[in-house]
Amino acid sequence: MTPKTWLIETAELERELDAPDTVVIDATWYLPGEAKNAREDYLSEHIPGAVFFDIDEIADEKAKTGHMLPSPEKFSSRMRKMGIGDGQRVVVYDRQGTFSAPRVWWAFRVMGAEDVSVLNGGLLKWKAEGRPMMMGEPNPRTPRHFTARHNLDLVRDVDDMVKAIDEKSSEIVDARSAERFAGSAPEPRLGLRAGHIPGAINVPYKQVLNADGTFKSVDELKEIFLNAGVDPHKPVVTTCGSGITACVLALALGQAGHLRTAVYDGSWAEWGGDERLPIETS
Repeated sequence: MTPKTWLIETAELERELDAPDTVVIDATWYLPGEAKNAREDYLSEHIPGAVFFDIDEIADEKAKTGHMLPSPEKFSSRMRKMGIGDGQRVVVYDRQGTFSAPRVWWAFRVMGAEDVSVLNGGLLKWKAEGRPMMMGEPNPRTPRHFTARHNLDLVRDVDDMVKAIDEKSSEIVDARSAERFAGSAPEPRLGLRAGHIPGAINVPYKQVLNADGTFKSVDELKEIFLNAGVDPHKPVVTTCGSGITACVLALALGQAGHLRTAVYDGSWAEWGGDERLPIETS
């Protein structure tokens, strides 16, 4: 798989909906305080045959911050129950256009699955084009064997981040808004300091998206990262509020040809909540 296959267009997915080796996943997730229920929204309408991926449940239940990656064993178990197995193509979307779907795209890749794509524009574009929808639970899928092979090159923890700062071994790119990055706007989670990881570069994730939720062109993405000061020859670690929109940047960087990209799983929910860790503002 290459960045050219990490996105799938709506017309192509509609043609493949009945393909036995294609699995469609609704990965909708909402920020704390939005007072929305992603599973209820899924049951009200979704792409035909799509299964729901609960980002908060398919996670490490022992982690201090929410929805961090689960163990390979837990991930494999959940995928088996959902009928997702080896040799299948996975297509992920969310309701917002492009927001939480790349998080699940990244999780599958961390677990060793490369045949996974994000629906460009998500359900927002799918519905705008009048494509088919269904409601309720889809027909049960037969359990499948899923082999998880942990790809640690794609994920960073807090110790890795401290090392990256000290050794300047990777560029750190933050997907949060400019105001949150600068520390001039409050965090949506209680108890977090305001600011950013020292030395980080700010590329708000919405900059890499068009108004319809699709990704900007390859040339536009290259220009965005170059103008922000991201060196295309250095490894990158993306971060955000809790590891969701960092994955939007990871996918955008891949589209721009930057393949040495990892995601800081704990992101600001972890870093900003630990008084021992340094921060910068402005």
